[in-house]
Amino acid sequence: MDYDIIIKNCKIIDGTGNPWYNGEIGIHDGHIVDIKRRIFSDAQYKIDAKGKVVCPGFIDIHSHSDYILPFSPRMESSILQGITTHVIGMCGEGLAPIPREKRDDIIRMLSSITPIFSQIEINWSTFNEYLSKMEKMRCPLNSIFFVGYGNIRVAGGQGFEDRPATPQELENMKSYVREAMEAGAFGMSTGLIYDPQVYVSTKELIELVKVVAEYDGLYFSHIRGEGKNVLNAVKECIEIVEKSGVNGGQIAHHKIAGKKYWGLSEKTIKIIEEANDKGISIYCDSYPYTRGMTSLKTALPPRFREGGDEIIIEKLKDPEIQKEIIREIEKGEGNWENFIKENGFENIFIASVNNDDWKEIMGKNISEITNYKNLKNDWKTFFRLLIEDNLSPIITIETMDEKDITRIITSRFQMFGTDGLGLPINPNLPKFHPRCFGTYPRVLSKYVRENKVLTIEEAIRKMTSFPAQRLMLADRGLLKKGFWADIVIFDPIEVKDLATYVNPYQPPKGISHVIVNGILVVKDGKQNRKHPGRVLRHDVSLIKN
Repeated sequence: MDYDIIIKNCKIIDGTGNPWYNGEIGIHDGHIVDIKRRIFSDAQYKIDAKGKVVCPGFIDIHSHSDYILPFSPRMESSILQGITTHVIGMCGEGLAPIPREKRDDIIRMLSSITPIFSQIEINWSTFNEYLSKMEKMRCPLNSIFFVGYGNIRVAGGQGFEDRPATPQELENMKSYVREAMEAGAFGMSTGLIYDPQVYVSTKELIELVKVVAEYDGLYFSHIRGEGKNVLNAVKECIEIVEKSGVNGGQIAHHKIAGKKYWGLSEKTIKIIEEANDKGISIYCDSYPYTRGMTSLKTALPPRFREGGDEIIIEKLKDPEIQKEIIREIEKGEGNWENFIKENGFENIFIASVNNDDWKEIMGKNISEITNYKNLKNDWKTFFRLLIEDNLSPIITIETMDEKDITRIITSRFQMFGTDGLGLPINPNLPKFHPRCFGTYPRVLSKYVRENKVLTIEEAIRKMTSFPAQRLMLADRGLLKKGFWADIVIFDPIEVKDLATYVNPYQPPKGISHVIVNGILVVKDGKQNRKHPGRVLRHDVSLIKN
């Protein structure tokens, strides 16, 4: 047979942003080998795409699926919404490097996020060993890895201490960055609102990112603030990219957080535009929801997050320290991300807890929980949740405005990412953000079909070839002869997200087929047991002499 798969009667949107056209696509040996008006040859399998759009697979430029991949590699919530490649190791956090002498500390840190990490068998230390382990896993989609600054700091630097690195620590951290880049990391990421990353100086980051620049890598950042400090935080990211000489920078899940600051996206987009005009490559990604998701611990002022979780919990048990924390939050001083001051307890919803005594409150906001538990006030609820659940609660925060979301997603510097993870379809799991199941279908239904703020071709470019360009992927992101056959087929009239904050474990409708590396992974909306995904390593062989 000439082809493994032929897709017939296609309405092709090729990812370039150009208008759609009619055609048929022939796939063989994992690649697109023909795109013609009509293909009359035979194939092992034929798909009739009449009335549907055929486009490149979606590239999730910002994902946290590395935290679920060792336990649940099917990636249902990702693959069922059309994601064929995900980028992981975001927000400065990941699963490597993990030096053997730090393994117990890091497992304890990960277990505070979810107890499942207490069961993980970490039999790697270096980034290369980690990628080699991931290459042996069966995964339905392609994986791209960044190394997280948080790991680098714990592995070779100051750990959870709020101080500058010593010269020796800086060299140690550089060696870990260098090893990760030579192993195939695409760059380094930061999450500058999270401890211990919140303590790092701009100067120190520039020195570390200079190592990334040696390997033609990228710098991705959850910037230091998304509300009161957002303008300075965007400028800091640009400064790091400019002074390090790195290939380019990405502002992660760009948003304007806090009602008082709504509208500042006009200025942030202008700052990004001016940087690009100067030759500094700065883009951003975002997701189409008004809530964000993070850890409740991040609502504490940074100075009360120093020293690691056990120390923090002991501090929180002291009534006098609780009073200090309340005073500092209510004062609202400093440049840290003050979720409680800016949004109020009524807009902070508990998505996940590990303590069974608190399981029934998942999905409620803190003010609702106070009433439900008959507690004295919201502060009591806040501290009890942190202490009794060992700092592990995950929250969603109602913090964004639709006007800012629309302004950002229509910017020519923006692309889409979920900031989610590949979850199984299990309603008994915590109430994670619906973006895990619904990001790309929501863009196509709400912002393309209903609001008409993007054309379908523009939206698909922002999901496919634009992130591929950012990642320097020369053979993905387009429907083009010779490219890898990562393909999504969907009904443009029916496609829609169904996941909600109350019931986030609902796959979208309208996405019928997903092909990864030429293998049909989703057929008629149902995922099969195929696992053709690959670990894509950044090729540094042509960069190093």
